[in-house]
Amino acid sequence: MSGVDHGREPCPHRIFDDIGGAFAMGVVGGGAVNLLKGFYNSPKGHVIAGGFEAVRREAPKIGGSFAVWGGLFSAFDCTLVALRRKEDHWNPIISGALTGGTLQLRYGLSSAGRSAAFGGFLLAVIEGISIMLTRVTAPPPPVPQPVDLHTGPAANMPTPPVTVNESASTEGLMHASSDDNIQKRSGFWSEKLGGGGKERDKQHRQFVDPETK
Repeated sequence: MSGVDHGREPCPHRIFDDIGGAFAMGVVGGGAVNLLKGFYNSPKGHVIAGGFEAVRREAPKIGGSFAVWGGLFSAFDCTLVALRRKEDHWNPIISGALTGGTLQLRYGLSSAGRSAAFGGFLLAVIEGISIMLTRVTAPPPPVPQPVDLHTGPAANMPTPPVTVNESASTEGLMHASSDDNIQKRSGFWSEKLGGGGKERDKQHRQFVDPETK
């Protein structure tokens, strides 16, 4: 899935998570607004009591409305995820339009259409702001640093010199190992029919040590 996760719970658990979060948001926000309205509309001497009475009367209603909206939105979102097999920015936009239209169906199709358009537009704005903030706050990708082998620590290590005697000894050992392999492969018939084993050994000793006669 292409990721617009925002740290949300997977379906269908996100439906219950969004219902609870929307209800809490409605209760807190609606309670604060109605508390101020209760203070303003209450007579003198009953300001505090009137404010808390307004909160007790209106906050649960607003919380319930928010919970219904959040539950429907998450239900449509999970349905689109199951149908489209991916989770991108179009799912919440379509879910917002479907939620707004569904809640206004009792007032007629024209009202449902306007509410659906407003819900889709609102969610499109929210998703656009989310994408912009994600791109602004995302750290830049790391730039790969080129590695110069001529300036690294390995470049400063001295190369050990190779003398002539060591080179000749190495070549002699290589020839000796190849001759031994040839002798092992020839076996019994090479000893009986070859006739050149001693001469080859003498040439080999002269190659390894030129002073050998």
